[in-house]
Amino acid sequence: MSWPIGIALFLLTVIGMEGFAYAMHRWVMHGPGWFLHASHHRARAGHWEWNDLYAVIFAVPSFVMIFGAMQLGWWPGLVWVGAGVAAYGAIYFGFHDVIVHQRIPTRYLPKSPYMKRIVQAHRLHHVVETREGNVSFGFLVAPDPAGLKAELKRRQRAGVRGPRREALGSREDAKTRRTDG
Repeated sequence: MSWPIGIALFLLTVIGMEGFAYAMHRWVMHGPGWFLHASHHRARAGHWEWNDLYAVIFAVPSFVMIFGAMQLGWWPGLVWVGAGVAAYGAIYFGFHDVIVHQRIPTRYLPKSPYMKRIVQAHRLHHVVETREGNVSFGFLVAPDPAGLKAELKRRQRAGVRGPRREALGSREDAKTRRTDG
C-alpha cells in the first residue's frame, strides 16, 4: 500500500474515531456500560477506576487490526486503520486524563480558545453525576459552553452535583438553628 493512501486512512480513522467515541460515550457508557463508567463520574480513590477498562476494551481492535495485517496477511490498510485508532487513544489520553482530569500532574493551562472550549465542555459534562441529563459527549469536538450551560439549566439541573448536605447541613437545619438560637 502506498504511503499517501496509508496516511489518508490513518487521518480518516483518527477523525472518524471522534464520531465513534461520541456514540460509545453517549449510548454505551451512559447506557448499558454505565456499570463501568459510573466510577468516572464519582471522586476517584487511588490511581485507577473501573472506567479505565474502556481503554483496554478499545485497544483490542487496534491491536488485532495491526497484528492481523502484519502477521496474518490481512488487508494492509488495517495497519493504518489500527494505528489511527491507537493514535486517537493517545490523543484522548493526553486530553482527557492528563489535561482535563490531571491524572498525571502537569502545569499546562489551556490558552487557545479551542482548548479552553473543549476543557470547559468536558467539565460541564462532569457536573452531572447520574447517567441521564448529561451534556457534551464528544472529546475533541465540543459544543459552545454557553449552550451547554443553558441546556443544563433547561433540564432544571437534574443530577447536577451540589454541595454535600451532610457537610453543610440542609436548609431546614439552617432555618432551625436560626430560630432556635
